[in-house]
Amino acid sequence: MSGFFGCISKNDCVSPVFYGTDYHSHLGTKRAGLAFFNPNDGFQRAIHSLEDGYFRTKFENDLVSFKGNSGIGVISDTEAQPIVANSHLGKFAISTVSKIVNADELEEEMLQNHHTFSETSQGSVNPTELIAMLIADGEDFISGIENVFNKIKGSCSILILTEKMIIAARDKLGRTPVIIGKNSHGFAVASETCSFANLNYDIEKFLGPGEIVRITAEGYEQIRRPNLKMQVCAFLWVYYGYPPSYYEGINVEEARYRCGAALAKNDNVDADFVAGIPDSGIGHAIGYSNQAKIPYMRPYAKYTPTWPRSFMPQNQLKRDLVAKMKLIPNPAIIKGKRGIFLDDSIVRGTQLKDNTRDLHAEGIVEVHMRIACPPLTYSCEFLNFSRSKKTLELATRTAISQLEGTEDVDLMKYSDPGSVEYNNMVERIRKNLGLTTLKFQKLHDLTDAIGLPKEKVCTHCWDGSGYF
Repeated sequence: MSGFFGCISKNDCVSPVFYGTDYHSHLGTKRAGLAFFNPNDGFQRAIHSLEDGYFRTKFENDLVSFKGNSGIGVISDTEAQPIVANSHLGKFAISTVSKIVNADELEEEMLQNHHTFSETSQGSVNPTELIAMLIADGEDFISGIENVFNKIKGSCSILILTEKMIIAARDKLGRTPVIIGKNSHGFAVASETCSFANLNYDIEKFLGPGEIVRITAEGYEQIRRPNLKMQVCAFLWVYYGYPPSYYEGINVEEARYRCGAALAKNDNVDADFVAGIPDSGIGHAIGYSNQAKIPYMRPYAKYTPTWPRSFMPQNQLKRDLVAKMKLIPNPAIIKGKRGIFLDDSIVRGTQLKDNTRDLHAEGIVEVHMRIACPPLTYSCEFLNFSRSKKTLELATRTAISQLEGTEDVDLMKYSDPGSVEYNNMVERIRKNLGLTTLKFQKLHDLTDAIGLPKEKVCTHCWDGSGYF
């Protein structure tokens, strides 16, 4: 994933942009960048790698040279950004939260039209530069952004910093959020509302799908109305959204409490404690515990001083080591006990299998795993959030292949919780991971917990639905 933050103010905004962007660190691990504008220096920019350090430590030394009443920042799992471009629309800096499925096709079209790419990303064209070119093909910023909406397959939310304003545009189907905040000095715009509170911004407006706004220090103006159809990613509330954040006016942590409660209502297992796999499983576990009236305990403590992210190293062996090192089991809670464990999802299942083995080594009697979403069966076509690079690495697909003896199967029958195939798949996953019992959330219970109609939520990774 990626996350961005922008600010335009009556005062210098370097500090709020720095801290506001830092509050998106849970969304990206590879690259980060800041860009500011002031009339004397023009556009200023810095980009750093995050693969060997933290956002705040990488950018602290840059802050003394930055000045400006407007700026944008981004943390990304993919390309280096912001990009600073010059076009017939004028100079502008741009950051995106995007996944462009047809990037190769668009690149070839641009090259045929004699465009030149100057930025690269992991051996290919930088997606944000590609988006900047598509915008510059328009007569103005509105038509340019609509050109992006019309041409890309995937998703794209955009922040543009010009000499006079910030332009914010949410993905045409609203798969990723864009929210405006307001304080006495001006306005901010962000992917995560959790970035607002400690910077004294109040939530002002949730942009609708495809909506475009022009923001100055004095106010904001809608320059493109939102589309009627929305497909906001449900995984925001399940996993990668930060607990204090709101999307569509719905708080992440409260949605996770409801998610856990729904799992408890559909369960009848007896246990000594309920626990969440840190961090994203905790909210779901609290909801389960409150509903089931089973004590919430912490059989694992997460050691954060030196092991903050299991997915930071780019080498898989190192990631697996960090995942193990950061969770310290507590035998006093575990030994001789029956535990219900809540987690956001099962992707490959490698870490969960190791955790289960550790729990048994510490003397646990039963491990009952409850997952806050349905089985992940389809790879995401719309966002860069998956921790698994290949669809066939998914625990579901591994189980299906073991059951069928082939990868060429009708996946729809494995997405139906009332089918024999679904139950066989869940049972095979349970055996593969060494669990006592395993249950997944029902899709209608998940959408009810979120609080949006099914047609407004993208659930592609669970049932294969969704559209470009």
